[in-house]
Amino acid sequence: LDTMDGELERALKTHYAPTAELLRSAKGVGPILAATLLSALPELGRLPRRRISALVGVAPLAYDSGTYRGKRACWGGRTEVRHTLYMATLAAIRYNPAIHQFHERLVQRGKLPKVAIVACMRKFLTILNAMVRDNKPFDLALLHGG
Repeated sequence: LDTMDGELERALKTHYAPTAELLRSAKGVGPILAATLLSALPELGRLPRRRISALVGVAPLAYDSGTYRGKRACWGGRTEVRHTLYMATLAAIRYNPAIHQFHERLVQRGKLPKVAIVACMRKFLTILNAMVRDNKPFDLALLHGG
């Protein structure tokens, strides 16, 4: 495992160093999430927010048929990315002011704890996608309109 970790770290430094550094500028993104996003989600920064969310499996999908209106649920997508994003989002809820405030708003509105976390996962992924797309580091001021 140490050998594989070393090879992965060397590959990231050789081929993806600027993007990894960009991702790491956001609180909650550690070496594991950066490596997972760069290796298992090459579409990051190239797809619109709704498509990247669906690709990872954090977009609520309808379960409707005819006049039946089912409950929306998140399913499918790339499980390894979703699992890693979940753990990183838990850290972001604690240490990233933008995600923390978003989570607090959802909880105050009465959202269930897991629903609030999944919504934060989607928001966090959207922010990371925009950072890579625009090639700009995380900036809290930009998220609040200046």
